[in-house]
Amino acid sequence: MNRKLSWGVLGVASIARRAVIPGLLESQFNEVKALASRDVAKAKQAAEEFGIEKAYGSYEELIWDDAIDAVYIPLPNHLHREWAIRALQAGKHVLCEKPLALTAAEAEEMAAAAAASGKILAEAFMYRHHPRYDMIRSIIASGEIGDIRNIHATFTFNSSGGAGNVRFRKEWGGGSLYDIGCYPITAARLLLGQEPEAATVQALFSPEHDNVDMMASGLLEFPGNVAVKFDCGMWAASRNHLEILGIEGLIEIPSAFVAGPDQGANFFVTSKGVRREVEVPKVNQFSLECDDFARTVLFGEPQKFTPDDSIRNMRVIDACLRSAHERIRVELQPQPIRP
Repeated sequence: MNRKLSWGVLGVASIARRAVIPGLLESQFNEVKALASRDVAKAKQAAEEFGIEKAYGSYEELIWDDAIDAVYIPLPNHLHREWAIRALQAGKHVLCEKPLALTAAEAEEMAAAAAASGKILAEAFMYRHHPRYDMIRSIIASGEIGDIRNIHATFTFNSSGGAGNVRFRKEWGGGSLYDIGCYPITAARLLLGQEPEAATVQALFSPEHDNVDMMASGLLEFPGNVAVKFDCGMWAASRNHLEILGIEGLIEIPSAFVAGPDQGANFFVTSKGVRREVEVPKVNQFSLECDDFARTVLFGEPQKFTPDDSIRNMRVIDACLRSAHERIRVELQPQPIRP
């Protein structure tokens, strides 16, 4: 159990420097050996900041470094498919930022590349590795709040004035559905253990921001007439909340997706008219995500969330984007579950 997975990081994006690299460094089964940027000066600066021994001026150099076992990809969305596949073909395991791809078809290509290489491919939804979601699923399974009738999830913030923000580049996979709408969608699928049957989304496409969706509000129809309402936005006041409404009770999750190791992640359960706070350990969810990945690679533990789950999530996002652009209700076809 003293083995560690050696990582290389492609790019010096904010999410990498602010959260994932520190998470890797604080984790039990990982170490960061190299960092790459197309600007070698940026790579060297970031490597020095974190005490990383190697800094490369190209992504290609890093993925062919024999000392690297796994690659983390925090690049802009339109580069995920290309560099994940290239890294897999170079014999590296890959943890790729969400959304895994721009379409379900791209995600299928990436999953096929992982299968062909025999390497692990995972999508970086850190919140799913936080222990509170297992706790919440256990409460739901216990029947304490009764059958679920409705889920409402929000994830919004205001970054509309950020000049040069990659989230505002349409061809680069910009927009709120790709950036943060993917969180409520994955959470609903995780908590319900089912796939939606239809999606209806209304969005604000902003000419000031290359016509990406700066705000989107959606309705996902799940089996059993369960409705999931969500909204996501990059041009609204900050919100980050999830509510699960049952026949007999309610679960409220403040800071549902962003929960720092120092702020805690407690949630609230109302049952039989009594509201209680459920205490949750203070943890670094990025470290947990990386350790779960490492356990699969190093010790052969089952992968918690397979590429097939990512493909299914991208199908929902595809439907949401189509609904928003065409202003229609989009039905999703049932898909076989693959390993």
